[in-house]
Amino acid sequence: MRKHTLTAGDHVLVIGFGPVAVRLVEELLPLVETGRLRVTVFGEEDRPGYNRVLVGEYGVGRLDAEGLELVDLDDWRRRGVRVELDTRVDWLDRAARQAHAHRGAEELVVGYDLVVLAVGARPNIPNLRGLNPDPAALTPLPTGVTALRTVADADRMRACVTEGGRVVVLGGGVLGLEVALAAREAGCPVSVVHAAPWLLTRSCDRVGGAMLDRAVADRGLRVIPDAVAREVLLDERRAFRGLRLADGEVITGDLLVLSCGVRADTRIAEGAGLTTDLGIVVNHELEADPEARVFAIGDCAQVRCADPVCTVCPGRSSGPSGLIAPGWQQAEWLAARWRTELDPATGPVEPMPAEDPAVVRLKARGLELVAAGETAGEPWEHDPDPAAPRVAHWVDGVGGRFLKLVVREDRLAGFVALGLPRAAAELAVLQRTGAEPPTDPSLLLRLDAPAGGGAGTGSARAADPLCRCAGVSEAAVVDAIDAGADSVAAVRRETRAGSGCGGCGDRVRALLLDCESARAVP
Repeated sequence: MRKHTLTAGDHVLVIGFGPVAVRLVEELLPLVETGRLRVTVFGEEDRPGYNRVLVGEYGVGRLDAEGLELVDLDDWRRRGVRVELDTRVDWLDRAARQAHAHRGAEELVVGYDLVVLAVGARPNIPNLRGLNPDPAALTPLPTGVTALRTVADADRMRACVTEGGRVVVLGGGVLGLEVALAAREAGCPVSVVHAAPWLLTRSCDRVGGAMLDRAVADRGLRVIPDAVAREVLLDERRAFRGLRLADGEVITGDLLVLSCGVRADTRIAEGAGLTTDLGIVVNHELEADPEARVFAIGDCAQVRCADPVCTVCPGRSSGPSGLIAPGWQQAEWLAARWRTELDPATGPVEPMPAEDPAVVRLKARGLELVAAGETAGEPWEHDPDPAAPRVAHWVDGVGGRFLKLVVREDRLAGFVALGLPRAAAELAVLQRTGAEPPTDPSLLLRLDAPAGGGAGTGSARAADPLCRCAGVSEAAVVDAIDAGADSVAAVRRETRAGSGCGGCGDRVRALLLDCESARAVP
């Protein structure tokens, strides 16, 4: 079938108002201002798009509401963007190119030329007595139980943390552990219930997991491993009071945080008859229907061509990564494609690059773990196949540090680094670029020596951006500070640094202090 090409005056409907949708609209603003494109955004919440990645930080009181903001709504509307908040899309009529939605009792029918599904993911709600796991259920989660996905969820957690309430986290993955550590630092008694023998089971092997377990225990977390939850116990007001495990033990608390993973939100796509799998299936041009009238980006999109002869898309996909940076990359690429369609003189758009290998980062004050790629295997295992992985382990029981490298055919196939932030930054670049690791990998340990120097590929460290999510360099942040940005929020507005996972926040604060000190020197 003929592909639909964007033409001047077309109406683009964006369904969803998370960070990925925000990035797409930001990239399209010049076209909206000049009247070459019309854009409407539908958001289910009663507030404009915000940084969902930092909702946990807000929930434990480390961040104020302003720190979550991504959109100047008045500015968008002045520039011509139509924004409909508190609006839920019920279904798409692809034949008529219309979206049917409602806001309260009001029904809306909006026509479009192209529609972008940026609806993200929804939390997995475990099937436990006391909970209804149906995401479409009218009855919300009981009082004191949250999946911590929205600001409203975070407000409830914030109230509990402010009172020093007891927090129970179900799930020992990255997000659950970050919330648990932050709540503990805020003074709350915290218990983490995890179904596997050690935390971050998908990223850490037995040794690394044991080192991490010790590190979080040193910070006051109670971890219950190999635990199977059976029932959420509620009081007479249907408020959370405890979690019963399979062995009969009850973990009492005032707040239960469900951190059991997420899945792509495919509700609208399934209703519209689009192909879905682990997400909404799109091709390498992010098209979800044959005529390119429906697109999907971000956590809801799974890049996998239905065309068996496509030479660009992978035949199979592991599904959405759950990370914000790939969604931003998709939004920027799609906007660039449309700019080219409206103005062919700008030149062709290169095919969307493949996603960088997923890097898992646990971010907590005084505790950082980074993992990427292959992490299985033991250093004593022997396989005569030259393509078999080779493994190196370093364990520092005194300093609480751990490093594991997996090398395959002289290339870094994966790594885990605990308590070694500089080595982790170096390895993340090597992992992304496919460069060779140092001939003597133990030299990487010197990067985290007290002087902060040592061996390694200095060019790789220089290439590592300060903000990996947005690809912002340290020099760009310093330039923004020199130009007048005087807070983390101001730096974020000027450079986008800190608008993703927030892991660069401490580095931005340090640069602000350094620049302030430099200006104070007579």
